[in-house]
Amino acid sequence: MSGQTDTVINTILENIDRGLLNPGDVVQEEELIAELGISRTPMREALLKLESTGLVQRQPRKGALIFKPTLEEFLGILEVHAHLEGQAAGLAARRLSAERGKLLEKAVVDCEVHQRKFGDENSDKYYQLNLEFHKTIAEAAGNHFLLELIKSNARKLMAYYRARYKFSGAIADSALDHRKIAELIVSRKSDEAQKAMTKHVQFDQLTAMDLLAALG
Repeated sequence: MSGQTDTVINTILENIDRGLLNPGDVVQEEELIAELGISRTPMREALLKLESTGLVQRQPRKGALIFKPTLEEFLGILEVHAHLEGQAAGLAARRLSAERGKLLEKAVVDCEVHQRKFGDENSDKYYQLNLEFHKTIAEAAGNHFLLELIKSNARKLMAYYRARYKFSGAIADSALDHRKIAELIVSRKSDEAQKAMTKHVQFDQLTAMDLLAALG
């Protein structure tokens, strides 16, 4: 049964990562049950586990909804996430291996090439490249627990970061930040890398309000 429960959890998480489930969306339980060929029990267990992480909220007569933060909650989660990402960049600057360095350079170049080719267009594709950049750094930090915290926290913000790249100039700014952060990491400037990453991930209240409004 636990295998089926994990399958449900992974499917829901993948749909969040791909932008198929956004904040406030209802988890279509009957459709998932039919798609995965499972009973209602693993579905219920999966939703309970996701609810315990804060990623899913269950409401009377509405079922299970993907977590949709208030402005205060959003800013609080964002503050924590920015510090987690910053910590990962600082650790990566101290622990970066030659192999991870090559992966980091590729992630940066992929973002730069996309920006030069498409500009503000195809933001969803850029967002996936952006995720790879951040994933590469988090893995280079060499701390599994920090990596899992970043993943868990990021899923509460993914839809908003994805929407952010639809704003004019956001992709170009992001690609420039990525290059700067990567250079600091490769140069082993841990404190500077941490500060640069924290600033890169964080944004002001006005932008947060715009993003919350954009997603209804």
